Amino acid sequence: MADIAFLLLIFFLAATTMDSDTGLMRQLPAIPDPNVPQDINKINDRNILEVKVNKDNLLLVEGQLTEFSQLREIAHDFILNANDEPNMPEKEIINIPYFGDVPVTKAVISLQNDIGTKYGVYIAVQNELIAARTELRDELSRREFGVPYERLDEDRKGSIDDYIKVPISEAEPKRIGE
Repeated sequence: MADIAFLLLIFFLAATTMDSDTGLMRQLPAIPDPNVPQDINKINDRNILEVKVNKDNLLLVEGQLTEFSQLREIAHDFILNANDEPNMPEKEIINIPYFGDVPVTKAVISLQNDIGTKYGVYIAVQNELIAARTELRDELSRREFGVPYERLDEDRKGSIDDYIKVPISEAEPKRIGE
């Protein structure tokens, strides 16, 4: 009986496939250089879009209670800053292959959640922010190259990534709005 149980165990171990969790594709920020003064790395407040999720899973954008359905459009408008408004992100002229000298946004999106935030809500917020950036890249690709971003070669994708490079900074969870 033990031999049969052992053979069944080996059979199921050999025949079963194990799914491996791939996780989220996120790139951690680089470690700051200790030789560089910290005030050089300081980002102008107008360039930061603060997005917070509190313990009740409510979304706060720049301190204002916001519906999840509005987040993508808010992030899209913030990154684009089409009218160069003074309370929106600054732009700097950068030379990018395929585009030449172009104004590139200095926008940064800061995402922070409360310790009690549900994981699914946090991921939904992340997805909306990434979707806003992805839509802008796709719009630029279609306008400049006539094809969706996903169909571009790596060089052109890299140029579009440089043109619309908006980091999403994920802060350590803490208690927001007790």
